[in-house]
Amino acid sequence: MQDNAYQDNLHTASAAPTAMTTGSGNGSPAAHALDLCKTYGTGQAAVHALDGINVVFEQSRFTAVMGPSGSGKSTLMHCMAGLDNPTSGRSFIGGVEVGGLNDAGLTRLRRDRVGFIFQAFNLVPTLTAAENVTLALDLAGKKVDKGWFDHLVGRLGIADRLASKPSELSGGQQQRVACARALISRPELVFADEPTGNLDSMAAGEILSFLRMSVDDLGQSIVMVTHDPRAAAYSDRVVFLGDGKVVGEMQQPTADSVLERIRTLAS
Repeated sequence: MQDNAYQDNLHTASAAPTAMTTGSGNGSPAAHALDLCKTYGTGQAAVHALDGINVVFEQSRFTAVMGPSGSGKSTLMHCMAGLDNPTSGRSFIGGVEVGGLNDAGLTRLRRDRVGFIFQAFNLVPTLTAAENVTLALDLAGKKVDKGWFDHLVGRLGIADRLASKPSELSGGQQQRVACARALISRPELVFADEPTGNLDSMAAGEILSFLRMSVDDLGQSIVMVTHDPRAAAYSDRVVFLGDGKVVGEMQQPTADSVLERIRTLAS
């Protein structure tokens, strides 16, 4: 069910705290990949999920990554975020090379500098919404910025559901909790993997509007994997993948222009 106050919260919540910092402040990309490859299997059975990808994701921009199933969308995200290891090539978050980090360094990177939003929400069912939002900070023994927490849950329209467990929330509300969790540490970059895939069109629009606002008003950098041209239309730029390669891109997309490009690439 739609929260009727949600759209109003996007516009009438108190003024945002200082825009979150991104990268090192020197104009470097939010993330980039150099000749990134990921191969599964060997010999004739080898599958090249990523085949020499070079891509740059800019700071304070909303980039969508699209392509058919098996094109390498999620694999690219996982390798760039340090959730999976590439077979070869290099990836960077800001100026930090992900492949140069040990396990402890990767944990800190994912906790402090990168936020994640997943299709399946990935909330802890035994925790309340508030506890899910602050979980990573709590585990790290870090203090929660109460003003920032209140701002996020207010913008997302979940301030009155913070005591609820995930099972007591709608899919859209659960994804709003996941959005707050992704931004609570003020990360340099948010990776969103099909964040609206399990939502109806109304709830999906609410989540996408929040992501768009977080770029425009807060300076957030977002990379979103999606198959939906309507979702991609919220972005500033679309990068198209095919067979593990970058096969095109588009600035200032619309749903119709994205759909037409997909048809062209498929022909």
